[in-house]
Order: sequence, then structure tokens, then C-alpha cells
Amino acid sequence: MPSFQNGDASIYYEEYGEGFPILTFAPAGLRSRIAVWSQPSAPIKPIEAFSSDFRVIVMDQRNAGGQSHAPITAQDSWHNFLSDHLALLDHLGIDQCHLYGQCIGGPFILSLLKAQPQRVASAVIAQPIGRVGEMPTTWRSSFKQWAETMSNPPSEAVLNAFHNNLYAPGFAYSVDRDFLRGCQTPCLVLAGNDDGHPFAVAEEIAQLLPHADFIPEWKEGQSLIEAKARVQQFLRDHTPVHA
Repeated sequence: MPSFQNGDASIYYEEYGEGFPILTFAPAGLRSRIAVWSQPSAPIKPIEAFSSDFRVIVMDQRNAGGQSHAPITAQDSWHNFLSDHLALLDHLGIDQCHLYGQCIGGPFILSLLKAQPQRVASAVIAQPIGRVGEMPTTWRSSFKQWAETMSNPPSEAVLNAFHNNLYAPGFAYSVDRDFLRGCQTPCLVLAGNDDGHPFAVAEEIAQLLPHADFIPEWKEGQSLIEAKARVQQFLRDHTPVHA
């Protein structure tokens, strides 16, 4: 099976197609794993949508209920996921790629753009998680449900610290507005439409990014057909000519 070690983490991934690489991050919060890409909650399925033109990389995030595993500590936060993503690119020998992520994929992408922008040709941020105002009770409930799926979960104190590290910052969680204002990477942002994925957060991310377009409707019917075509064209337009 295609997996590798990143410190104490064992990370599982799969690859489809050929060409310029796209690293993808599935939705479902901390249960972000390859299997979610085949579910209705993912209107745009990267393997199906992109593998005829690109090298599509999908992965199980650590402790997401798939085949990637790592210990959890009270110091864990977005930087642990970032470490996995950079280590995967290093493992595959990828110097530059596109990024496509939905839901929790938003903070994953923004973390990578901040850490190593030179490795990202463009990014598609679909339905990013974020927060306007107080933490929705549904989001805390989702975290609890994730923890309950673990066969050997850490202590409640560790879980509370992990939750706070991830979500206490609010807005886009992994980066602040000042970073977004200075980010030069071309981005395409697809709106969210519920408490966990607020429309206002996606819209503001797109407004703050200097080189971003925004798609307000994209999840069903004709709007989905048009959004798929627009995403595919966006990725083609920003693929380096030497790729």
C-alpha cells in the first residue's frame, strides 16, 4: 500500500492520472479521507474530474478513520497536518503542484500557501470551514463524534486542547486576514452555505486574496456543471508551461 512515515505519523495516499500534480484534501472535517471523495457531500470529485489531465493525489488525513495514523498531543494543531502535506510532496519528489480542497481543505490549503507558496501554482478552495461569531454547537458536536470513532482516544484534556488549538482563532482558522491580503497565489474560492462553512467566510477570503475569483453557487444542477468546467479551466490556465 502507498504509505510513508512522517515522524510518528503513518500517512496513506493514492495517485491517479498523469501530468502536472494536484494535491487534494477531502471534506468531512477531521474525518477527511479518500473515501469521502466518492460521497454526495463532495460535488466535485477530483479523481473523476481531473485525472484525465492531471496527476491527482488523494490522501487520508491523520486519525481520520482511514489508513493514516498519528499520536495526538495537547500541542497539536494545523501545523501537524501541514507537516504531513509537505512530507508527502517531498516523498513524491514534487516541487510544485495545484491544490484542491473542500471543507477542512480550506485551512489545509491556506497553511501550505503561507508556509511554502513557491510550491503552489494555484489553489481551489471549496466550501472552506470558518467561523463568524461564536463557535456553532454543531461544530463542537462534530469534533466529539470524530473523537468517539477512535479506538484509543487521548484524554479529554488533550482533546480539549487540540480542539482549542484548531478552532479558537476563528475566521479561516489557520491564517489571519493580514496573510490573505499579501498572498500572491492565484486562487478560486467556491462558497459554503451553512454554519460550519459560512458563505461570509468564503466570500471574505476571496475578497482579501489579491488574485482570487469567487463562485457563489456550485453544488447542484446547472451551477455544478458550470463550476466543474470553471475549475478545470482555472487549473489548466495556471499550469506552468514547462509541466
